[in-house]
Amino acid sequence: MRCFVAVDLPEEIKRGVPAIQQAFAMNGLKLVDPNLVHITLKFLGEVEERRVDDIVNALARVRFSPFQARITGVGAFPGRSIRVIWLGATGPFEELARAVDTALEPFGFERDKKFSAHATLARVKDPSLSRILAERLSGVSEVDLGAFTVERFVLKKSTLTPRGPVYEDIAEFRASQ
Repeated sequence: MRCFVAVDLPEEIKRGVPAIQQAFAMNGLKLVDPNLVHITLKFLGEVEERRVDDIVNALARVRFSPFQARITGVGAFPGRSIRVIWLGATGPFEELARAVDTALEPFGFERDKKFSAHATLARVKDPSLSRILAERLSGVSEVDLGAFTVERFVLKKSTLTPRGPVYEDIAEFRASQ
């Protein structure tokens, strides 16, 4: 099964996503369903079902305190030839991602070399749109969807379908108080 570790965004943040996505509604882009927008801490890829319990147990040992986060700014990866349009996320997500990396390294998952906290808004299918997208980005780059408290992260299963991915929570991991 295809899995990843993520922080879900609260509904009040997700409600602001469609207005931002409107700036990028064009052929050649695949907008992410606003209900599925999240911050990926680690993409695991294909995981054998028999390993899931061990992964859950390892992630259950990750310790973190609740923290304040903010969803602010819109940007793009990787630069000139835009492939992903994202919402920025501030807060100690990098520390949490490193703790997840450390927990999963014994299972053969490589540490992520570079982590950048973000929530994907759209995937660019046509790289020739980069110039137009850069102009549109400048119009929404200062957006601020607000703050929230991160109190949990989740291990998710992702099933790819012709209509888009379907996510299912496998396990939830709460902050230590």
